[in-house]
Amino acid sequence: MTLITMIDNGTQSGAHTALIVNGSQRVIFDPAGSFQNERVPRRDDVLYGIRPAVLAAYKGAHARSEYHIVLQTVEVRPDVAEQAIRLAIARGSVGDAQCAASTIALLKQLDGFSQMSSTLFPKRLMNNFATLPGVQTEKYYEDDEGTILDGIAKVQL
Repeated sequence: MTLITMIDNGTQSGAHTALIVNGSQRVIFDPAGSFQNERVPRRDDVLYGIRPAVLAAYKGAHARSEYHIVLQTVEVRPDVAEQAIRLAIARGSVGDAQCAASTIALLKQLDGFSQMSSTLFPKRLMNNFATLPGVQTEKYYEDDEGTILDGIAKVQL
């Protein structure tokens, strides 16, 4: 699973939270999100068919001169991933400004995440997620002209 947090480059505050779950299918739980693409099926706040090109498009839609993305990945058992997918699908649509709250509510139902603190703030969720054992963190930057060249994006670790 990968927690995605959009960070304002000016204020360094969190702007949005989403969660990639890789199980029997790869989805993005994008609560109260605005990502739309005619080739990416979306039902309520779940995006389906997240291939590498789709993930690149998702990241590119959020990273720009004002924002960068922090991706925090943690390995989970297959049954935990499947439960996360089921919970995301069952959640339905999330109201505005509820991305972090709905993501932490989902995570707290999963084995290994119950100790996480509830929050309304994406950056607090990101900091909380960082304390999980084995988390790998990556930062992704892109400017307004786009830095994706031949399908490869500039990534700062």
